[in-house]
Formats: sequence, C-alpha cells, structure tokens
Amino acid sequence: MSLLDLDAAAREELAAKVREEYETLKARNLDLDLTRGKPSSEQLDLSNDLLELPGKGNYVDASGTDVRNYGNLKGIKDIREIWGDLIGVPVDNLYAEDSSSLNIMFDLITWSYLFGNNDSQAPWREEETVKWICPVPGYDRHFAITEKLGFEMITVPMLDDGPDVDAITELVKDPAVKGMWVVPMFANPTGVTVSDDVVRTLASMETAAPDFRIVWDNAYAVHVFTEDTPQIINVLDVAEEAGNPNRFWVMSSTSKITHAGSGVAFFASSTENLDWYASIAGIRGIGPNKINQLAHAKFFGDADGVRALMQKHAQILTPKFEAVLEILENRLGEYDVARWTTPAGGYFISLDVVDGTATRVWELARDAGITLTKAGSAFPKGEDPNDRNIRLAPSLPPIDEVRTAMDGVATCVLLAALEKLEG
Repeated sequence: MSLLDLDAAAREELAAKVREEYETLKARNLDLDLTRGKPSSEQLDLSNDLLELPGKGNYVDASGTDVRNYGNLKGIKDIREIWGDLIGVPVDNLYAEDSSSLNIMFDLITWSYLFGNNDSQAPWREEETVKWICPVPGYDRHFAITEKLGFEMITVPMLDDGPDVDAITELVKDPAVKGMWVVPMFANPTGVTVSDDVVRTLASMETAAPDFRIVWDNAYAVHVFTEDTPQIINVLDVAEEAGNPNRFWVMSSTSKITHAGSGVAFFASSTENLDWYASIAGIRGIGPNKINQLAHAKFFGDADGVRALMQKHAQILTPKFEAVLEILENRLGEYDVARWTTPAGGYFISLDVVDGTATRVWELARDAGITLTKAGSAFPKGEDPNDRNIRLAPSLPPIDEVRTAMDGVATCVLLAALEKLEG
C-alpha cells in the first residue's frame, strides 16, 4: 500500500503521527553522521600491526634494495606481486604508488589536459571542448576532478549491470568525448558490479577520439560482505583482445583495507600507458614511499592475507548494512516512498526518495542532528535533476548510532513525502 492509496483521513492521521515522531527526534539533540564512507576505528584497529613494520633493521626488499633510499618509480615488487595476484593483473603492468589512487587519477587527467596522453594528437587544453561521461549516481570526488578542469560532463544512468552502454556507444562517436568514469565493482553509491557483457562492450566500442580513456576505479574489488569474492575481470586483457590495449586506466588501493591515510595506491595499464605516465611522474618525483610499501607487503604476506583481512572487515560492516536495510524496509516499505540498493559489498547504499524531496529530507535530517551527504552529491556539480537521490554511508558510526540515525532518516523521508502530497 502506498501513501497515494490512503484516504484523506488515514493520511492525516499518519501525517500527525510522523510529525510527532519528528518533533521527538529533534528533541533528542542528536549529533550523528552518515556522510562519507570512512572505515570505523574498529576496522582501522585491524591493521595496527602495520605501525611496527617493516621493523628496525628490516629495510631491504626482495630484490635486495634498500627501501630507505631514492628511486624505483614503479614501487617495490614485493607489494606489486601481492596486488597483481589479488586483482588479476601482471606485475609488469602494475605500479605501486603513494597512498591515494585519487591523486593518480587527478594526475592522469590533468597531464592529458596539459600535455596530451600517448594517443593524443594534441593536448586536451587545445580542444574547443572536452567532454566526459559520468555514470550516475556516481562518485562525487570523480566528478570534482572533471569539473575542476572545466570539462563538459555528460551523465548516463547506472543500470543494474553497469553504465548504460547503449547511450555510451552513441556518445563516443563525438571526438570531443575523451573519457569516462567507472567504479566497476560494488560501485559508489549503488553497489552495482559491471557485467562481463558491459565490460566487453566498453573495451571494444569504436570511439571517435583515439585518446579516449576509461578510468576504471576498482576501489571496492575485495570489499565483500560474504566469503564469495566475485571474479575480478582483467580489463587489460579484454581491451587488448578487442584491439584497444590503451583504453583503460585501472586504479586500486589499500585505503579502506589498512589505514586510509597511509596506504598504498596502484595503477595498472598497458605498457604504452605506463611508459607515458612514467615520463611525467619521473619529473614530478623520484619515487614513492617504499618503506610503507614494504611494511604492507610484510603485513599482508600474500593475496590470501588480504582476503583474510577483508573477511574481518566484513564481520564489522555487514551488521551495519543489514541494520540500514532492515529499518528502511520496516519503516518505509509499506508506503512506497523510497527505493534503495542492497549491495553485496562496498561502502554505500543508494537511497531514492520521492522525486523533488531529497533536498527536503536532507534538511529535515540536518535539523534533527543527523548529517547526510548532501542531496545530489552523487551527480556532477551536485545537481540531481530529479532531486531524489541520497547516498548513505553507514561504515563509520557504531551500530547503535547507525540504527538511531536510520530510524530518524526514515521519519524524514516519510515527512518529506507527506509534505509534498499536502503541498
């Protein structure tokens, strides 16, 4: 039964009840935060042994190199072998860098803009317009990069099997379209994993721009809630088989696996792409933090060590996500005022409310002491044309706070929907 099915008297009774609940909520003077997908302190504690690694006198990598010194732009092989095994990429096609894959993405796009990449006929800054495809809902920090550079951002819907490839294959016929964002596994914020068919279409489609690039930000590839880790597709092999070996820039990192601010980021791509990257990265700096890379290699041991750690993360995260989904269903399911995703991994739940009410839900929650990611943040420039999407991030707070916050959010969703019907 939806709100629309209620007669006037029943709707008035429900509205009075929800308003009373909201006033009670405000009176609690809460201070709760569901904004960003940060690991909780309990998750961060899982990697505290890192703080004592690699250990005094233990500063030589497997090749016999002293990691305390300059050099080795690629990063040490010890950690690259572990990560290559984990994500199914040959170690020779993988760089290990400093803590942030976002930094690498910013560099790749900015350098293409300033200098052109290895397939460019000219720097992108010389183009009259640079266009970029943005699947939505998507990752706000991705969109901030292309917005900062003044690109025209074209949205396509994120479907159940990945971004809308029918729309994309038409858009890439325009030579001004230089690339696109994709989070291929447990996407931010929908939790969608891109299907094999979509991967192969993206790898094989004809693009008018010879230097078209897909930023394949596989940030959540091993962030699963079950013991069954999905197959990670080696898009580099798929692209090479399709005759487009340089199409993908693949990202990964330990940011939500160990300590978010001091992890290791990874960049995988074709040999040509990596050579182009190194030609500029080698001028920007002499090499990454190899001591930290060695510490991570010793901490993990091997790819199975990473997987075992992720199961511990899952034991902490899964109850929080289950609590969110349970409350959404119990409080909102019968009224047909919201839709939400049920991810099998990652860090987010995507909540769609009644069109035109997401901003109001955000305001009501804010006024009740519950901070949500601002409505529309999962769209370029923060502009959701339907004003319906809110990203939920339940990872950081303790589970009791998650339950309290989500019960309050459900009240705000109902109140905003009722206000719209009345208005």
